[in-house]
Amino acid sequence: MVPQERMHKLYCDHHGWLEGVLRRKLGNRDDAADLAQDTFERVLRTPAQVALREPRGYLRAVAINLMRNRYRRAALERAYLEALAARPELTAPSPETQRLLMEALEAVHAVLDGMPERTRRIFLMAQMDGMPYKAIAAELDITVNVVQKAVVRGLQHCYQAVYA
Repeated sequence: MVPQERMHKLYCDHHGWLEGVLRRKLGNRDDAADLAQDTFERVLRTPAQVALREPRGYLRAVAINLMRNRYRRAALERAYLEALAARPELTAPSPETQRLLMEALEAVHAVLDGMPERTRRIFLMAQMDGMPYKAIAAELDITVNVVQKAVVRGLQHCYQAVYA
């Protein structure tokens, strides 16, 4: 079966099911429909489209990751707006500066979103939380070597996103 036919069959066979699962999780039909579409778009953009043994598990995992990304983005925007509201009015940035800052935050989010989940988690623990590699390794029950390699991959990914 060619990739287009495989994707069409995957969509026809599982779209309704996925949207129902997301509707129950989100409690909102419109958000569930949007997220289901985003899930299939993400699967379509996946470089190696192979036949899936467990398509529902795969679709659910992709959808959950996208949902987490949406929540993270919403939390980021909410935190920015709260910080902005806490500033005195005279020092609040102009609407244009606010827009530019949100675009920059979205760009950073997009770069981080492009990393594999485990690499992103380790990278953020090291770079944002300032955790020592040993502490990260202990918390995640992995070796320090794995932490070092993940941070290097994260840095390489950021470099590629900015300079490639």
